[in-house]
Amino acid sequence: MIDRIIKLTLILLFIFTPVAFGAMDFWAFSLMELGILFITILWAIQFGISSKLRTPNANLTFIPQSAIRILQWVLLGLFLCLLLFQMLPLPPGMIKTLSPKTYELRLFLLRDFSLQPPAFSLQPFHPLSLVPFATQIEFFKWLTLIGLFLFLQYWDFAGKRGRGMNHFILVIFTMGVLESLYGMLEVFSGHNQALNIKLGDSSVAGTFISRNYFSGYLLMVIPLSIGFLLSREEFQIFRLRGWRNWLPSLHGKTVLIGFGAVIMILGLLFSASRMGVTSLLFSFSLIIVTLRRGDGGKKMSRVPVLILALALLWAVWIGLDATINRFFSVRENFETRWAMWVNTFQIIKDFPLLGSGLGTFTQIFPMYRTYHTVALATHAENDFLQLTSEVGLAGMGILLILFLSFFYKGFSNVRSMSHRNPGRYIGMGSLVGILALMFHSLVEANIQIPANAFLFTFIFALVLRLPDLSHKEWPHEHDATSTH
Repeated sequence: MIDRIIKLTLILLFIFTPVAFGAMDFWAFSLMELGILFITILWAIQFGISSKLRTPNANLTFIPQSAIRILQWVLLGLFLCLLLFQMLPLPPGMIKTLSPKTYELRLFLLRDFSLQPPAFSLQPFHPLSLVPFATQIEFFKWLTLIGLFLFLQYWDFAGKRGRGMNHFILVIFTMGVLESLYGMLEVFSGHNQALNIKLGDSSVAGTFISRNYFSGYLLMVIPLSIGFLLSREEFQIFRLRGWRNWLPSLHGKTVLIGFGAVIMILGLLFSASRMGVTSLLFSFSLIIVTLRRGDGGKKMSRVPVLILALALLWAVWIGLDATINRFFSVRENFETRWAMWVNTFQIIKDFPLLGSGLGTFTQIFPMYRTYHTVALATHAENDFLQLTSEVGLAGMGILLILFLSFFYKGFSNVRSMSHRNPGRYIGMGSLVGILALMFHSLVEANIQIPANAFLFTFIFALVLRLPDLSHKEWPHEHDATSTH
C-alpha cells in the first residue's frame, strides 16, 4: 500500500510540475517540495516497518556502498553544508577574510549618512549571503531535490510486478505530448496563452511561461521517449531480422509512441527557441550514433532518423517561418547575452570562493549591469555562470565533480548492458536527454526551473538504477535468434 501511494504521488508530481507553469511560483514549488517530503517520509516508515518484521538472521537488502559512492554522498552533503554556511551569521573578521566584497557592501549598506562625517560600523554578526531569505528558499529546493535523488537510489522503481519504471516513462511521455499539443493549439488558434497567462509572442510554450523552459523540458522527454520506443520488443525483432519481419509485428502502442515523438519534435520546432532547436539536432546526432542495431553492429539506427525526418517534413508543410526568422536575429540577441555574461563574470571575480549567496542573482546583478534594459534580469542566460556567481568556485567545483562522477557511472551502467537488453536503450536515451539539457543550459536557465530540475533529477536517478531495475522490468532479455 505504501509503495502504491509513493508511486501515485510521483505520478501526480510528474503531471503537476509542468502544468503549474513549470512550478516556478512560490505556491507551486512549495507543493512540489511537500510532495517529495511526503514520499520520503512514507519510504522511511516503510523501511522501519520492514526492518522490524525481519528475523535476526534475514539478509538485509542494502545496496553495496563502494568508496566512490560514499564519496559522492559526502560531496552532496558538503554542498548542502556550503549553502548553510552562506546563511550562517559570521563575525566581521571572518567575512572580510572569506569574501572582502561582501564585507565592503555590508559596510556601505550600514553607513549612517545622518552623521557628519558619515559613520559606519558592521554589526556583530552577518551571513555571507547578501540576501539570506532568497538563499533559504533556494536551499530548500536543492535539499528536496537531493533528497529525492537519494530516495530514488534505494526505493524499488519496478515494484512487485516489475513494470513500475515503464509506467513512469509513459506518464512522462504523455505529459510531453499533451504539453506540445496544447501549446500548438494555443498558437495556431491565435490565443497565445499558457493557461490564463497571455504570452508575448506566437511561439509554442505549453503551460510554461517561456518557450525556452518548455524546450528544455522536451529536450529531456524526447530522447527518453525514443529510447523507450526502441526498447520495445518489436524493435528488437527489427534490429535482428530486418524490416520485413518487423513491420507485421508492430501494434497500436508502438505506433502511438512514435507518433507522440513526432508531435513533441513539432512542439519544440514551433517553440522557435533557437538553442532548443540546436540542442534537438545535437541530441538526435547522439541518438543516431549511440542507439545502434541490437546485434552490436556498426550500422546506425534508422528509426530516430525516420522520426526526425517525418517531423521536419510536417513542420515544413505547416510553415517554419517564425522559427527561421528567429535564427536571423541571433546576432542582436547574442550581443545582449554576451554583455550579461561579462557582467556575471564580474560578480564571480568579486565573490570568487563562496559566491554572493544562492538565489541572490536577481538582487545583485543590477549593481553590475552595464547595458540598458527595462526588464528585470532574473537569470544570467547561462546556468553555469549564474550558479558559479551564487555559490562560488568552491560550490561549482563540487557540483562539477558530482555531475561527472554520476554521469560516468550512468554511462558505465548502460555500456555494461547487453545490446539485447531493452534497458540499454532507455539508458542511452536518458543520458542523451541529460547532455541535451546541459547543452541548452549554456545559454538558458533550466536547472532553476523546478519542473525541469525535478525531471532531470528523476532521469539521472533512473540511469544510475538501471542495472538493478532491468532484471525486474525485463527478467528475460529478448533474443530473437534463439527462438527462430
